[in-house]
Amino acid sequence: MPAIEVRKVPIHSVADASELARLIDDGVMHADRVIAIIGKTEGNGGVNDYTRIISDRAFREVLVEKGAPADQVRQIPIVWSGGTDGVISPHATIFATVPDEDAVQSEEPRLTVGFAMSEPLLPEEIGRTPMVSKVAAAVKVAMDKAGITDPADVHYVQTKTPLLTIHTIRDAKSRGKTVWTEHTHESMDLSNGCTALGVAVALGEIEMPTDADVMHNRALFSAVASCSSGVELDVAQVVVVGNAPGVGGRYRIGHSVMKDALDQDGLWEAIKDAGLELPERPHHTDLGGRLVNLFLKCEASQDGTVRGRRNAMLDDSDVHWHRQIKAAVGGVTAAVTGDPAVFVSVSAAHQGPEGGGPVAAIVDLG
Repeated sequence: MPAIEVRKVPIHSVADASELARLIDDGVMHADRVIAIIGKTEGNGGVNDYTRIISDRAFREVLVEKGAPADQVRQIPIVWSGGTDGVISPHATIFATVPDEDAVQSEEPRLTVGFAMSEPLLPEEIGRTPMVSKVAAAVKVAMDKAGITDPADVHYVQTKTPLLTIHTIRDAKSRGKTVWTEHTHESMDLSNGCTALGVAVALGEIEMPTDADVMHNRALFSAVASCSSGVELDVAQVVVVGNAPGVGGRYRIGHSVMKDALDQDGLWEAIKDAGLELPERPHHTDLGGRLVNLFLKCEASQDGTVRGRRNAMLDDSDVHWHRQIKAAVGGVTAAVTGDPAVFVSVSAAHQGPEGGGPVAAIVDLG
């Protein structure tokens, strides 16, 4: 596997991809070597968040303009999480392979990336075990492409899967099938949670669940899954990020979990797991520009509390809890990193412990 270059860039407006163009123009990475992009867009984060589609088009157009073959660009997994509530800033993290002659040589484990697409997911499969199986199969393919043989070397699995829309619900009914829910917004949580179970099965974190476990048995979760869903695809798009010896490069990834929405220690543990030496009580100034980004999922605890204190997120009819918990955890994360351009995504069913969520950190070891 080739070494990986990874950079985080700001997005200056909803259709902006100028910083990707700058990276290519400056020779930091080659357009035809970009293999994955993961980013935050500034829409509502809901079913009708079309900022994801706008950003997707903008970034793919830049890659083509800068010389990457159009057919190749269409296959690149680009995962957009909508909603930059609170202080979260729109941005993208871009992964590209490095020519062998330019790679920093190292036999120490370094960042590697693999991606895969699942078989098509039918609307009646969303939230049920056929989806778990298809996602698990795609995760294993992505691991193989990353050159990872030990699941313990996987620290982050970013996915994008379809959710249910009125159109796909109608399609299922026309074929005599049922769907798990007819509430399209609820299907976002459902798709994410079911996908996370597929990741957990692939990595041996859990045994194969039953249909009854999906969204109900929250003791079943993946510590590395970060699952997003949208209207722009009908397959599971899977990006596996881990470490492998011999690939070379400057970057390394680690992971941990937040035990609840205020768990800063979980964030620091992920950064330390990636390989940075930090003091016992670290501060963002100790990072020295070596943290590329944090990637995490968050969820409002189903008991309506954080550390024994009641909150009203789940009862709020004005502002959905998705937006409230994302803003809260985004603030906690930005306080740790000193940078509000952090990847904080909501809807973390079966992703990390109940009321918390998984955290992955990519660092530059030089």
